[in-house]
Amino acid sequence: MLIGEVARRSGVSARMLRHYERLGLVRPSGRTAGGYREYSGEDIRRIFHIESLRSLGLSLHEVGRALDDPGFAPGRLVDDLVLRTRERIARETELLTRLRRIGAARPADWEDVLQTVALLHALGSESAGRRQSAALSSTAEVPVEALAEALLGETDPNVAGALRWALARSGGGPALLAEGLASPRAEVRERAVRALAEMTGDEATALLRDALTHSDPVVRGHAAVASGIRGVAEAVPTLVDMVVGATNDVDAADALGVLARDPGTADRIAAGLVGRLSDDALDVSARRRLTQALADIPGRTASRALAGLTQDTDRGVALTATYVLRLREARGTDTEAESPR
Repeated sequence: MLIGEVARRSGVSARMLRHYERLGLVRPSGRTAGGYREYSGEDIRRIFHIESLRSLGLSLHEVGRALDDPGFAPGRLVDDLVLRTRERIARETELLTRLRRIGAARPADWEDVLQTVALLHALGSESAGRRQSAALSSTAEVPVEALAEALLGETDPNVAGALRWALARSGGGPALLAEGLASPRAEVRERAVRALAEMTGDEATALLRDALTHSDPVVRGHAAVASGIRGVAEAVPTLVDMVVGATNDVDAADALGVLARDPGTADRIAAGLVGRLSDDALDVSARRRLTQALADIPGRTASRALAGLTQDTDRGVALTATYVLRLREARGTDTEAESPR
């Protein structure tokens, strides 16, 4: 079969077939009387083998080795091809992500494009100062997706704070941070929940409410404080646990105080705190924290509990309860509280 016919049937151009011949990959088995190249059936099969191996990403040099070296090990080469393909996909995915982010910024002209590219580069800089400047930039908006990704990977606390501020200011991002809550890495989960805590809106509140049942106690704690401040009563049990366990207990007590502005919730909180005080196994420091937390909870339940605590065997608990009751009396609140008999 002449070269033109081979080219038509194989889909490999005559020019490429001559290139293969120069490299020694495939040589026509014969020549016609007129000196034209003539390919045998075996030559054509070899051409198809070459094209099949090239389709896997092999270089022509690797193709030659695969076809002619009896000791050639295909398994190792395939493993190398898998690695190279993954690296190429990663590079192309990164490029696609960058292009999408540039598009999301809705550039009006090439100057806007270049500015967005510069900001994206700055967010990935090794310099914490440059990353922080990019997050705080007021000259152009950084795409929300880029901010969320940068935040979840940020280790510098100052830069992370700037990124949280930028995300909150952008008005977007809650859904992007939901993936962070499911991360296998504890530090990523904490960054995600802390960012959600600084966001407003129903979407962020819903995610924080869901996080109250998260398996990670750190996530539950941040979610409980933020949810409590937003008036989410489901946060009460976690907040009480935080007071008992001295886990960010001051913020937890403050959140309970906010929730206690609702009379029904106030009684529930007081009952929860009093219930924990009845635990004989509780150490003195936990009893003191619970007594202090009762100070900001209005209502008779809290007042009666405090009155009883004025006679507590621990002097610190008794003094705290006495002081709090006097303040409540001075304010004229809970005046019907019963005194201990």
